[in-house]
Amino acid sequence: MADSSLQQVKSNQVDLEKIPVEDVFTILNCTREGLTDDEATKRLDIFGYNKLEEKTENKFLKFLGFMWNPLSWVMELAAIMAIVLANGGGRPPDWPDFVGIVALLLINSTISFIEENNAGNAASALMASLAPKCKLLRNGKWSEQDAAILLLRNGKWSEQDAAILVPGDVISVKLGDIIPADSRLLEGDSLKIDQAALTGESIPVNKSPGDAVYSGSTCKQGEIEAVVIATGARSFFGKAAHLVDSTDQAGHFQKVLSDIGNFCICSIAAGMAIEIVVIYAIQQRAYRDGIDNLLILLVGGIPIAMPTVLSVTMAIGSHHLSKQGAITKRMTAIEEMAGMDILCSDKTGTLTLNKLTVDKSLIEVFVKDCNKDTVVLFGARASRVENQDAIDACIVNMLPNSKEARAGIQEVHFLPFNPVDKRTAITYIDSKGDWHRLSKGAPEQIIELCQLKGETLKRAEGIIDGFANRGLRSLAVARQTVPEKTKDSAGTPWEFVGLLPLFDPPRYDSAETIRRALELGVKVKMITGDQLAIGKETGRRLGMGTDMYPSSSLLSQSNEDNNASIDELIEKADGFAGVFPEHKYEIIKRLQQRNHVVGMTGDGVNDAPALKRADIGIAVADATDAARSASDILLTEPGLNVIVTAVLTSRAIFQRMKNYTIYAVSITIRIVMGFMLITLIWRFDFSPFMILIIAILNDSTIMMISTDRVKPSPVPDSWRLSEIFTTGVVLGSYLALVTVLFFWLAARTDFFPRLFGVRSIVGNDDEITAALYLQVSIISQALIFVTRSQSWSFVEPPSLLLFLAFAVAQILATMFAVYADWDFAEIQGVGWRWAGVIWMFTIITYFPLDILKFIIHASLNRTSR
Repeated sequence: MADSSLQQVKSNQVDLEKIPVEDVFTILNCTREGLTDDEATKRLDIFGYNKLEEKTENKFLKFLGFMWNPLSWVMELAAIMAIVLANGGGRPPDWPDFVGIVALLLINSTISFIEENNAGNAASALMASLAPKCKLLRNGKWSEQDAAILLLRNGKWSEQDAAILVPGDVISVKLGDIIPADSRLLEGDSLKIDQAALTGESIPVNKSPGDAVYSGSTCKQGEIEAVVIATGARSFFGKAAHLVDSTDQAGHFQKVLSDIGNFCICSIAAGMAIEIVVIYAIQQRAYRDGIDNLLILLVGGIPIAMPTVLSVTMAIGSHHLSKQGAITKRMTAIEEMAGMDILCSDKTGTLTLNKLTVDKSLIEVFVKDCNKDTVVLFGARASRVENQDAIDACIVNMLPNSKEARAGIQEVHFLPFNPVDKRTAITYIDSKGDWHRLSKGAPEQIIELCQLKGETLKRAEGIIDGFANRGLRSLAVARQTVPEKTKDSAGTPWEFVGLLPLFDPPRYDSAETIRRALELGVKVKMITGDQLAIGKETGRRLGMGTDMYPSSSLLSQSNEDNNASIDELIEKADGFAGVFPEHKYEIIKRLQQRNHVVGMTGDGVNDAPALKRADIGIAVADATDAARSASDILLTEPGLNVIVTAVLTSRAIFQRMKNYTIYAVSITIRIVMGFMLITLIWRFDFSPFMILIIAILNDSTIMMISTDRVKPSPVPDSWRLSEIFTTGVVLGSYLALVTVLFFWLAARTDFFPRLFGVRSIVGNDDEITAALYLQVSIISQALIFVTRSQSWSFVEPPSLLLFLAFAVAQILATMFAVYADWDFAEIQGVGWRWAGVIWMFTIITYFPLDILKFIIHASLNRTSR
């Protein structure tokens, strides 16, 4: 019977939070004397340790995984062709191409591996912070264990490791303790529990005997015993960890990279299929000639270094962001932040300071000889100056100097807060020797204490209701004189002095951050565990709207129509209040399903699942370890202002990546079409090694695109693949036809010798290779100046590094074309005069690229309308 009830608890068939405490003991088959060691050991076998499981992975297999994707497969196929298939016709395998391809593959995989390996494991951070230590009662003795709890086992208290806790254990909780496991409070005084990191509530909550407390929350006042009802993955904390650990969706960048890669692969496959049919079936050429030409399409057409170039661009961007106060854990989050159109933000500790304060402008004074400053002073005198709770601290901190709370008076007696009286009081002697008493506390208690009646009572209740409707917590202050001059005397009738409104104030930069985000096309939504009225008041103060709803509005999911209406509600709402981690997670998920790119900011354990689920998880400066580990970006400065700067920086980085992808697609088309036409029309065999040189030189140089000058978009960016593919095909086709024209003029006519007086290279295939290499190299790399600009490419100057990189690369390419004499690459230099002619031809044919770009943009804009 006992084992079956424990199995029901394990499978969550019994809600131990709601049933009477006596039934908890019955179902868990335990007593107030705690478990025995033997019984606890049995339960460890059933429930496991009170910690989260860490996942381990093989680093070497993870590294190899980066070589298992479509782009890598094409690279690997080219490497195999170079040494296996390219092995015939009396010629050795193509080792130079093989070595170059493998080197590029390893570089790309290494960069990707390092990037991913730097990301934190969110579940392990949750496990590490699950509980420090606690005291435990077993065998009738209390003991404390690692991060320890006071535990009752075998009838004895001892401090024990929190990891050995099981349902049915009895623990002791006191001031400053972190709750080690979900528990129900037993007999004793009430506690004040700070559960802001779990639920987002900004004010410590009162917990009475019989109430549930959650692992990870902190005891701020009181001492009591409790019975454990859930541990590890079944605790409130553990469920949040499970949501984090089970979230693993592919990012936008990976999907786009795959789509672009597949487009390039399909283009290459089509070109290869045509070549195979024509070369072997129609032209019936030699086996090795066909393989070499297929290698040209593979090596030159596939954007081998695209993942590397884009990774370097994001890595440099990540470095810039770190200088601005945003540390990037996952580099692809930079690309996703550029497209972010909704930012969901936790309230407590993110939009607000998570620090109670008094709104002095709203203080209400009820006596004629006092003003607002006097009410604050009286409230501060009725507060502790040491060992303060959150309310005492906020009142005392309203004074210019905290010492004023006791200045000029002699404290006789102080009555601390307790859950019965719900107020504090101080009896003191002033500088004249007169005795006074001040009290502050819950308004209903102070009203009863002062016996308010009539209009005064009506006014007080109206103000309290008004504060409550705005999410402000009321605190009342009263006074009396003590003519008997003894601390136990009743004193004169109490006089109601005033009402103080308490709230968690917004951070100084939150309102400005939200305004700037809206200007950039980013809608900000508040998702908080706090009360709805508090959420609305915070939204009003921040200017982000008050169209907010309770979490209960997310629960009616019985049919598709309701689901659709819930999706619409989530999309249009300014925020939601009273939410738990699973609600935040669900809100993010539904927004993503409606094609939004969603960012999430937060600081607590309750934010971790949503931070992991979001496209961009952002942990604020003072976030918990769990939130930091689940996030993609860590803010190192307080407040959210850095997020707007990060958005603009990310959009600039995105623009650079987009410029490069258009360039890469164009190059694929120009290589495949250009060399396919030259091969099939004139049966000319270009050198595979020189194509590899073009790829290495151009792609390594083009990495300087990461430093380019660009203008960030004023609205969220997105990968418009139709624009990228259309632009790439048109520009690439133009470049291919220009190369075909150049080949015909240089290799089959005397056009250049007649016009410029250079010697003819007709019939000399090695010199034709050098000339063709230089023309392809220059125009290919110069294309980046066209794709990076919105206007004429020569009026939007690139960064100095990008221009210098282009200049150095083309100086080297020119030197190769002029002086190279490499038999293995089948190339012989053509001399400086030919190099000059090629540069002139390239410059003349470069200018139409801008005109084509304008035509493409105009056509796409008309289509989008």
